[in-house]
Amino acid sequence: MKLWLKGLLINLQFFTAIPIPLQLPMDNKHLNGAIKTFPLLGIIQGVIYALIFYLLLMISPFSPLASAIFLWVTLIVVTGGIHLDGWMDASDAYFSYGDRQKRLEVMKDPRVGAFGVLSVILLLGTKLFFIYEIAIKLESTSVFFFIACIPFFSRMVMGMMLVKVKTAKNSGLGKMFQDAATSRSVVIYGVYILLVAIGLFFFFPSLLFGFTCMLIISLCLFMIMKQKSVGWFGGTTGDVIGACVEGVEWSLWMVLWLSHYFVMG
Repeated sequence: MKLWLKGLLINLQFFTAIPIPLQLPMDNKHLNGAIKTFPLLGIIQGVIYALIFYLLLMISPFSPLASAIFLWVTLIVVTGGIHLDGWMDASDAYFSYGDRQKRLEVMKDPRVGAFGVLSVILLLGTKLFFIYEIAIKLESTSVFFFIACIPFFSRMVMGMMLVKVKTAKNSGLGKMFQDAATSRSVVIYGVYILLVAIGLFFFFPSLLFGFTCMLIISLCLFMIMKQKSVGWFGGTTGDVIGACVEGVEWSLWMVLWLSHYFVMG
């Protein structure tokens, strides 16, 4: 089995609820292969989301609200809520208003505090709102392509956070992946982006502008989160990276929602 395929299967085991009944090697070489295929994991998830939403809205008899709720639940089920856990823990840590060490201690606490609960309610509630409004204002099937791009860019940022930002802890899932990474692990991400851009240029040129905007927004979010993660927590942890994934996805859903008012409208 090729290294990139093993890396992708490792990602499916770790970051989704999709059953992969294989015993895969977890050495640095294969974990580095997993990091290189983070965006491919995002493409798989994105295609699942876009296809389900398309079938619900275009073929099924369900209302836009029912379709939106079904997709919203799918987003949680496919990932097993792994990144939501990071979002809640990082929220509890940030709103503790302690120093870096105190925040790291709060993040390690298995209990979820009030701020974690409130933050995940706001995250999920507003995301459902975005999906519903996108459903009722749907005017072009191009929206399904951009839905598929959302997890692609969020997993790209996940890899960049692992490789480009120092770790705040000497243990944990984030540390395990970061130890396997090299400075060149994310170079392949540029190849993925270039291949998609070339395909759009020749076959779907009208989508290239939107794809480029999502790329620029994702890179800007990465720069902000890179600075804030060091300032707030002293670097990355598995929870911080999970929170970053959720933050990027939420932001891109919001951008897609706003585009229906100010671009497509």
